[in-house]
Amino acid sequence: RNTGAAVGMASIMRNVPMFLTAELGSIWYAPWAQGTGKNTETVYLLLQHLFALGYRRVEWKCDAENKRSRLAAARLGFVFEGIFRKHMIIKRCNRDTAWFSMTNTDWPDVKCALEDILYKRS
Repeated sequence: RNTGAAVGMASIMRNVPMFLTAELGSIWYAPWAQGTGKNTETVYLLLQHLFALGYRRVEWKCDAENKRSRLAAARLGFVFEGIFRKHMIIKRCNRDTAWFSMTNTDWPDVKCALEDILYKRS
């Protein structure tokens, strides 16, 4: 729906061109946009851009307790790599971080799977 209102945000973070790696993060959507496929399309476009530039690895990190983000990462084709225990201090509490990645080797199969999802929605 075209209301002119912000749908949400997704960022390319921790961009390290020397190593051809980047992270997708700070991803959020307005409640009305959640579950509509907007995240799938957004992440697809960001991944397509990064891998077309020759990037080798894209990371997705989230609070280990954030089940929705972890499920989204897996659904989008990211591979779970593990938990970094006590990775950060947020609001004076320890935060464990779940790490996911996708490599340029993974991308062709993931790209096809995401395109199947996106074309079925349109």
